[in-house]
This record gives sequence, structure tokens and C-alpha cells, in this order.
Amino acid sequence: MASLMEELISTLSQEKELYLALLPIAEEKTKAIVANDLEKLQEITDREQESVGRISALERKRDEVITNMGIVLGRKPQELTLAELIRVTEKQRSDQAALTELKDALGKAVKRLADVNQRNNVLIQQSLEMIQFNMNLLQSTRMVQGNNYTKSAGESMPGAAQTGMFDAKQ
Repeated sequence: MASLMEELISTLSQEKELYLALLPIAEEKTKAIVANDLEKLQEITDREQESVGRISALERKRDEVITNMGIVLGRKPQELTLAELIRVTEKQRSDQAALTELKDALGKAVKRLADVNQRNNVLIQQSLEMIQFNMNLLQSTRMVQGNNYTKSAGESMPGAAQTGMFDAKQ
């Protein structure tokens, strides 16, 4: 069980480091969104995906370690949350302290990352709304310019721009 605990602590430490490394990337992503720098945004997204892939691999490893711990302890892996493992390791103070520190640090890192990602989502949504507004404005302008009527008001002038576009949302 001791080697499983060491492996779990090591895996959680690596996960924590990766989450902490994602924070500056997410902040950089915010700047790229605000600056509308699509090339930079693509490069940042690629780096993010690479980190997420490594985190996924560590999570699979963590799941495997938890499953093995469940076998040793005679418990279902779903029952072995970090809080439960902290409780179970009451007699192993160093393991308990390490798990407590990792639980807190991971929680804070994930919360901060979620907050930055939420802010980035809001910025992207606002950007999309602005693009939609600009497209509607351009279409409206083109339609107004295309309505050139003669004195009889029922006939359009030959050669006048005919857009045939409308905003289905309105």
C-alpha cells in the first residue's frame, strides 16, 4: 500500500504542476482574444491541447492507482476520493499531510483555471456577437443602398444592386 500511496502522491503532484502551468497559458489566451490575434490564439490552443493530453494520461494513471488501492483496501474505487484517502491515512501523517496539501493546491489551481476559462468564453461570445452585429449592419446597409426606385416607385432601376439577403433572426 505504501508504494501505491507514493505513486498516487507523485501522480497528483505532476497533475498539480501541469494545471499550474496551464494558468499562464490561459492568461495569454485572454490577451490573444482581446487583441484578436488569431495566429497567436491557434498557437496557444495547440499548447493547451498538448498539456490537456498529458493531464489526461496522468488521470488515467491516477485512476489505475486508485483501482489498485481499492483492491488492497477491499473498497470500490469510486469510494476512494481524496477526502476519503486523507481520512484513511490518519496514522500515516506524512502521507495525510501530502494528500491534504495536494487536494488544496489542486482545488485552487482548477478553480483559478476554470475562472480564467469562463472569462475567455465570455470574451469569445462577446466577440462573436460583435461580428454578428457587424455582419447584420453591413447587410442592412447593402439592402438600403439597393432600393433605388424610379418615380413610379414600383419599379426598380435597371442595374441597381439586388442583394436578396435578409436577417432571419429579426
